[in-house]
Amino acid sequence: MTNKTTEHLGVAEADLLASGAIWTAREIEQQPRMLQRTHELLSAMHDRIRSFVAPIAGNSGARIVLTGAGTSSYIGQCLAPLLDRQLAARVDAVPTTDLVSAPHLYLDPAQPLLLVSFGRSGNSPESLAAVELAESLVRDVRHLVVTCNAEGALNAVPARESLTLLLPEETHDNSFAMTSSFSCMLYATLLAFSGAQALDDRIGPIASATERVINEFRLSLQQLALHGFDRVVYLGSGLFQGLAREAALKLGELTNGAVATCFDSPLGFRHGPKTFITDKTLVVAFVSNDPLTRRYDHDLLDELRQDACAARIVEVAARRREPQAPDTLLVPGMSAASDIDLLWPYVAVAQIYAFNASRALGLSPDSPNKQGTVNRVVQGVRIHSIAP
Repeated sequence: MTNKTTEHLGVAEADLLASGAIWTAREIEQQPRMLQRTHELLSAMHDRIRSFVAPIAGNSGARIVLTGAGTSSYIGQCLAPLLDRQLAARVDAVPTTDLVSAPHLYLDPAQPLLLVSFGRSGNSPESLAAVELAESLVRDVRHLVVTCNAEGALNAVPARESLTLLLPEETHDNSFAMTSSFSCMLYATLLAFSGAQALDDRIGPIASATERVINEFRLSLQQLALHGFDRVVYLGSGLFQGLAREAALKLGELTNGAVATCFDSPLGFRHGPKTFITDKTLVVAFVSNDPLTRRYDHDLLDELRQDACAARIVEVAARRREPQAPDTLLVPGMSAASDIDLLWPYVAVAQIYAFNASRALGLSPDSPNKQGTVNRVVQGVRIHSIAP
């Protein structure tokens, strides 16, 4: 009997171990399973979550702030436009790095507030400070903590009213870059405000599409990464603007800054950022399923192809375009999905490309920054007292 070689993302486990890539590969690959587990875990908490968020979510005079640093802040940027339309309360995404440095711009003492704090480790200094500032400055505040680490300090920050959504232990990514922690905290927050029943019929297709992207696109993304693009542009409209930012950050992190990145909306890209494109630039666009938005996406992509300045233009889409554009990664089974459900298969594309770009440069995706100037949990932050 022949022993089957264990692989992750199409690479032998022995190779991944030797090259310092095992955790990143596993954590990208586990996302469909972790999404299902997150759904099951939080469905069991449905009534408790609903009763906790309802007083703020249903209050038109209240505010919900989605906050985190880096990748965690982009969770809020992906969700805020949708939740702001769905809920009575005003919903904003404000990074902890903004909240802590200028709290009086973002915290209204008289406005009831639900602060939703995202933290893979729950140990970011800014996240802890944001909770403390909200407690001290806002009269009516409650805290929803979405985290992957049972031992994180964020779980223990003194607060008048708080609820923690603790995700499966495996989502506390060991790799430097956040992958399954991003996708599962994103899903947990959508479920918390939409309700488990609203997602019961959607989690299966979301997880299945994400799994198919991982299995079916990994070779083409590996080959794409071998072209050695020195610049990559990520474009996304609506909910995909936050995704474009996360994709750019993931590539920058895993290539240790060796690949220059840019992000924008397709309409916004014409207004100056388009000059970023050279003949060694890859453009990746996350195409909307919304008919109107998709027209704007296609107009810009057609214009870029006509300009013939970029090295490659890749469309990540869920609906087939006629005639089909070259270099299209068509996510299967999601042609009728709303844009929010496309976030998970789309982000898997960005993660896999970044993983392969890192390896193509001879770096270790699990720990690409050998200089130690950046860390898995940020260091060197001094929290200053509010001036009287």
